[in-house]
Amino acid sequence: MAFNSKKTSSTLASQAAATLQDNNASKVAKSLAGSVLSQVQSSNQTGKGMETTASKVLSSSKYSDQTKAFAASVVAQSNKTR
Repeated sequence: MAFNSKKTSSTLASQAAATLQDNNASKVAKSLAGSVLSQVQSSNQTGKGMETTASKVLSSSKYSDQTKAFAASVVAQSNKTR
């Protein structure tokens, strides 16, 4: 398995934390935010299911720019060999 050394930026991590605390945030946004936060200070990589979710978010016009930023971060930190 290829190791991905990319980490989530502190700015995006702060936004993800705020999203997780937001009662109005969508389930998808919270899921992506959780993945983003799990990759701040660790070698965690995005799982296959989360890659699929992030891909769908990025290709849809119904999600906010913030949710798409989380999705882009998740994809950037995915396993490159998959």
